[in-house]
Amino acid sequence: MKILISNSDSTPIYEQIKKQIQAQIMSDQLKPGELLPSIRKLALDLQVSVITTKRSYDDLENEGYIHSVAGKGSYVAEQNPELLHEKRLKRIEDTLQIAVEEAHMLGVSIEEIHTMLDLLYGDPQ
Repeated sequence: MKILISNSDSTPIYEQIKKQIQAQIMSDQLKPGELLPSIRKLALDLQVSVITTKRSYDDLENEGYIHSVAGKGSYVAEQNPELLHEKRLKRIEDTLQIAVEEAHMLGVSIEEIHTMLDLLYGDPQ
């Protein structure tokens, strides 16, 4: 599991950790049943507070991405394929909503947006 913390990002560190773990679960880089680093180990590796990593893990557990077993650790939770697909679509919709708001502010037409999407979608990075 690889997590990069950005000090220049205004997003809180616990949220950066949470989002990166979520992304790795949703992209199947982290598999169901896979053991995650302990809260203390992750905090040490990232050089952040244990409280910060605990908050990330608590949020992930509350949202159903991981489950914890007392004395054993935290594991990637089994994901319902339909629910996982819906979560992926929601993530895309949220990102597109930001792009649409930006387009409105800048006066970019829907045709220009379609052209951009066609170009970007045809050439994934």
